[in-house]
Amino acid sequence: MKNKLMTAKLARKAGALLLAALLTGCAAVPAAAPAAPAAEPAAAEEAAPAEETAEEAAPEEEAAPAEETAEPGEEGEKDLLDEILERGYIVVGTEGTYSPNSYHNEDGDLVGFDVEVAAAVAKHLGVEVQYLETEWASIFAALDAGQIDTVINEVGYTEERAEKYDFSNPYAFVQGGILVKSDNDDIHSFEDLAGKIAANESTSTWGATALEYGAELDPVNAMAQSISEVLNGRADCTLNYVTAFADYMREHPEEEVKVACTTDPEPSSYIPVRKGEERLVEAINKALEEALASGELKEISEKYFGVDVTANE
Repeated sequence: MKNKLMTAKLARKAGALLLAALLTGCAAVPAAAPAAPAAEPAAAEEAAPAEETAEEAAPEEEAAPAEETAEPGEEGEKDLLDEILERGYIVVGTEGTYSPNSYHNEDGDLVGFDVEVAAAVAKHLGVEVQYLETEWASIFAALDAGQIDTVINEVGYTEERAEKYDFSNPYAFVQGGILVKSDNDDIHSFEDLAGKIAANESTSTWGATALEYGAELDPVNAMAQSISEVLNGRADCTLNYVTAFADYMREHPEEEVKVACTTDPEPSSYIPVRKGEERLVEAINKALEEALASGELKEISEKYFGVDVTANE
């Protein structure tokens, strides 16, 4: 048992050192995706008074305040937040194949940074969480069809997505980067992507960024596949957040890859919901604020990344 604990601690430490090394890339490179407009802070809701019990507490003892959770709306037509509170759980879409954000451990359990962020949000809403695993290419279709209530899977903000969805405040701030084979000496900046082949999902923000800089896309469905395309020479590079690259390089030290360049830190993770669910967005923002203030988000980040990516500093 002690050997397993020491191995885990050494692995996390190695991951943190590797990520710290990657974070020293070309900071002058433009951000890979546009940041969302500053979101207005969610309005603070007063906690509903705890219901009186049959037996009143003794006069000299004050009752403990009830834990704050999301409250149902006024009587009338119910919105999605009302439905979530009534059923007692929120359905979250996630990939399950994107380490360290959403993946399965050796025991087959769904774990990861975003998996635990989803659980923290649900806890502060006062409900349970249920996960629906799906490929990235179809995850927003599941949201559109009402199969899931939201997506918590390192979702970036784009103007195109904002036409269909409302977004929470960002909860992670990470550098983007370009991964290439170790012997690649052609790509040193995002401007060098022109005419190159990038292994990225066409519906992702990184696929859009590659196209913006003049690259052609080699469509893939998962990050492991994108790196495989680079290694076998079918693609020149792949774009993603350096936290994902650092995790892969820690798990696969034998692979001859490197991060050619990085962006400045930028908002990398938002929680989208379908348009017209303003109360749910406000409740999610409040849940994120509470989890950040309590140190929960920092603890989750350090567990999976070795550093705190939840503070915008």
